[in-house]
Amino acid sequence: SKEQNKPTLQGWLTKVRNGHAKKCWCVLIGKMFLYFKSPSDSNPMGQINMRDARVEQVDHVSDSDSEDRDADNAQLTIGIFPTHQGPTYLLMPTKQDKDSWLYHLTVVSGAGPNAGTQYEQLVQKLMESDGDPNCVLWRHPILLHSKDAIVTPLTTLSSESLQAEAIKLFKCCQLFISVAVESAGIDYHVVLAQNALQQCLDQWELQAELLCALVKQTSRHIHQKVGVQVFSKLRHRSLFACDAAAGSPTVGAPPPPPLLDYCKANPPTFAFVQGWQLLALAVSLFVPRNNKLLWYLKLHLQRNADSKTECGKYAAYCERALERTIQNGGREVKPSRMEVLSILLKNPYHHSLPHSIPVHLLNGTYQVVGFDGSTTIEEFLSTLNQEIGCRESGSSGFTLFSDDPIEKDLEHYIEPSAKLCDVISKWETALREKGSGKFENSRVIQLVYKSRLYWRHSAKMETERERLLMCYQVNLQVVNGRFPLTRELALELAALMAQIDFGEFHTDKGRGSGGNLKDLHVLQALDKFYPYRYRDGLTPDALKELETGLQEKWMSLKGRSTLDCVRIYLTCTRKWPFFGASLFQAKWKQAEPQMVWLAIAEDAVTLLDLACMQPLARHPYSAVLTFGGCQEDFMLVVSAEEGLGSQKLLFSLSKPKILEVTVLIADYMNALSHGGTPLAGTLTRGAQPDILKATPDHQLSRSDSKKRLSGRLHASCQCR
Repeated sequence: SKEQNKPTLQGWLTKVRNGHAKKCWCVLIGKMFLYFKSPSDSNPMGQINMRDARVEQVDHVSDSDSEDRDADNAQLTIGIFPTHQGPTYLLMPTKQDKDSWLYHLTVVSGAGPNAGTQYEQLVQKLMESDGDPNCVLWRHPILLHSKDAIVTPLTTLSSESLQAEAIKLFKCCQLFISVAVESAGIDYHVVLAQNALQQCLDQWELQAELLCALVKQTSRHIHQKVGVQVFSKLRHRSLFACDAAAGSPTVGAPPPPPLLDYCKANPPTFAFVQGWQLLALAVSLFVPRNNKLLWYLKLHLQRNADSKTECGKYAAYCERALERTIQNGGREVKPSRMEVLSILLKNPYHHSLPHSIPVHLLNGTYQVVGFDGSTTIEEFLSTLNQEIGCRESGSSGFTLFSDDPIEKDLEHYIEPSAKLCDVISKWETALREKGSGKFENSRVIQLVYKSRLYWRHSAKMETERERLLMCYQVNLQVVNGRFPLTRELALELAALMAQIDFGEFHTDKGRGSGGNLKDLHVLQALDKFYPYRYRDGLTPDALKELETGLQEKWMSLKGRSTLDCVRIYLTCTRKWPFFGASLFQAKWKQAEPQMVWLAIAEDAVTLLDLACMQPLARHPYSAVLTFGGCQEDFMLVVSAEEGLGSQKLLFSLSKPKILEVTVLIADYMNALSHGGTPLAGTLTRGAQPDILKATPDHQLSRSDSKKRLSGRLHASCQCR
């Protein structure tokens, strides 16, 4: 009975056989797959010996009970194909269940002793011995480090061209590990690693090949005196047998390997370390799709992991990195130079997160945050929010932006689902392409944390840090003429910001400053906090008068705490109806074109007069039918005020701004469809196009009947 053995895996699954579906309690014990009516039953309804079965992920199987199943389940079906029975299909409730069952069923299944390459056959035999550490096959030369090139691929590949590439890939690994890393010429190793890993991302079949090559090249020849006897035995038996009894020679077996001098067979220690370094980079990008090779990779890491040796520490890190990649999925592009250097120059074992990067806050400070090769922007933001005292980004509306590698004053919103390492790598690639292949080592991506989505009703839940950062963000709007206010109010707000930023205004003369320090602070405050348009063209006397006015107002705030000043500043600025809205300057294309502000807020798109910033037209999201790029313009189609027909509005904007406006409106509309402020990760909009590549227009529509958001691609807008 199943109580006598410990199950590897168990759970409720839908079993389909001969066109009939039935929900069963399924249990995997050893190499036996059993299914029961309920968990309490001791006698199974049936069983399959997995040793004689093949396991595959298959397209969704239709059956009499589930013809109308959701198409999303198409990738959640596993097929078991026993040698002497009809197939059995298992329908999985979630992707996580599918991945787990597929892995464990594949590990215990049999694929025939002659299936695959010699390397894959050896892995199969090791699996049949349950990875027995005493199995002689661990010392087979095909599984161990080789100073010579390979003549055939380690894994099964579908074409001759891929097989040729696999042999070149192995040579690339040899080049990487045979030359010692030196800081002066480290770019040799950076470029080798990037090129090899990008090739594997472009041709997924080579991913398992590279991982197997690195497992082989990080497997030491063991120095022991019994080596001669071991291979003497191997001469008289199958190379693929792990039992103690001698077997008959395999027909057509290759000639016995030459006796190896184990001392000379191993390369210098640095070569093994560099092999582990390349493996550490690779497992952060992808995992082998062949579950038997994944089993072997996991076992290799487990056998080598320790906390004492340099190689053992890299192996332990690889274990963590592999599990993270399995959890979060693979990457899109090669690692950045920053990521490669981080792995090569320090052992990642010593850090729970091997990489770190500063995030710049609008108050002039920054926060250094750690991450690994699989960290998503959502995970990164969660860590950042905890460290700086902000709510989750889904509630606060604060998120990450990156600078543009080419345009000086352009910023890009980063999707929460993107992986930070991919974002950094794409940024580096765009910078290199701008420089015609030359790389500016001094320039790195700059991440900025600021508010993107704003909901008035959640203002009372803001943390102190959020309110402080919001002051600085509104101040940027004030200084750049994106906030309507009088000269007098501008001076009041500048004084408040000076008190927040510099602290108390000191009338004492600074030691050795000649009394000019306080004047310098006033000038700095004017420059940082007073609108450009109100100080441009001022005469020296008028500027002096302005300085005096700011100084007096600043002095009047003596004794006011930062919290007090933040509260007063926000209370005042929140009175503007478009506080928190994102403003975009655009040319409104009509009979008489005019420049306007597009104010994108939580409930509507409003057109504001460019000079006085008074509303010209307001279009609530409930009236928006379609929006997005249309050739060179941003298009907004709204239902006519009379309720009949529609009105098409066109605005001239730059390509990156068209994309930014489109995605922003989409996120606000999705938030409304979820009943207000969205939770992190609940937005249903399709994935954002890559900010650094040419993309089609992102045009989004509402159906008239359901008023639900749906993404549509139209025209040919390109984003840089």
